[in-house]
Amino acid sequence: MKFQKMHGLGNDFVLINDIDPLKYDLKALAIKLCDRHQGIGADGIILILPSEIADVKMRIINSDGSEADMCGNGIRCFAKYVYDNQIKTSKSFTIETGAGVMIPELIIEDGKVLFVKVNMGAPHLERSAIPMIGDAGNVINETINIADKDYNITSMLMGVPHTIVFVNQFDESEIIKIGKLIEKHPSFTEGTNVNFVEVLNDHEINVRTWERGAGRTLACGTGSCASAVATSLNGLTGKVVTVHLALGDLLIEWIDGIVYMTGSANHVFEGEISI
Repeated sequence: MKFQKMHGLGNDFVLINDIDPLKYDLKALAIKLCDRHQGIGADGIILILPSEIADVKMRIINSDGSEADMCGNGIRCFAKYVYDNQIKTSKSFTIETGAGVMIPELIIEDGKVLFVKVNMGAPHLERSAIPMIGDAGNVINETINIADKDYNITSMLMGVPHTIVFVNQFDESEIIKIGKLIEKHPSFTEGTNVNFVEVLNDHEINVRTWERGAGRTLACGTGSCASAVATSLNGLTGKVVTVHLALGDLLIEWIDGIVYMTGSANHVFEGEISI
C-alpha cells in the first residue's frame, strides 16, 4: 500500500489514495499503520475517496480504530494532498466529511501550498447536539465534577464534540489525567475531545488538547476552533483569535456565525508498506 505521511502543526496522519474501503478492516488497518513502534506512526489515517455530493470525500480513522466525522488539522493536510497530487487543481473545492461538506481555500505561492483556510461551519451549542445529557440549553461555564474536583466547562459540537477547560497554566500530567476522565464522562454519550485553554489577552490563547480516540496530540484544528468560540462566549476574547499550539499557530475567525480556520499543512515523507 502506498501512502504519504503529513502533519498539521504536529497532528500527524497517514494519507492513502486509491483504496477500496470495503476490502479492508479499517479499524485494524488504522491501528496497524498508526503504531509508532511497529507501523508508520500517526494520530490517524485519512482516506481520499470519490464523492457523490462533493468534489472529493475524506474519511478519518483514529489511531484507536474509531472513526471521526471531522478533523481540522486533517482536512488541511487532505486539501494539500488533493492539490499536490492533482486530484483537484483549483484553489478551492468541496470536501465531503462526516460533519458535512467543507470548503477549503488554498493559499499558494510559487505553486506551493503555504496555508489552507477552511470554512468549518457553525458551532452547535445546544446540549442535545453535542450530545450531552442534561436540561436543554447551551453548556457555557457549567460545573462538572471530575475526580472529586469541580471544573467549569464550555462544550459544543464543532464537527465533533469538544469541551473546553480554562486554566491559569498548563500541567501536562493534569491534561492527561483529567482529559481521559472528561472524554469518557457519562454526561457525554458519544465522548468528547477536551481542550485546556490559557487566555493570554483578548486575541491570543494557548491550547493543549486531549483527543477522543487519539489521546494527547500536539494540535487539534476543530479543538482550536471550539476553544476560540468558547473564549468569545465567555467574554474573554473577541471573535478573531490566534491560537498558539505546541508547534505553531492557527488563526480562528468567528464571523457571522461561521468559523474559519487558517493554518499550515506539511508533507513529511511517502512510501510503501506491506499490510
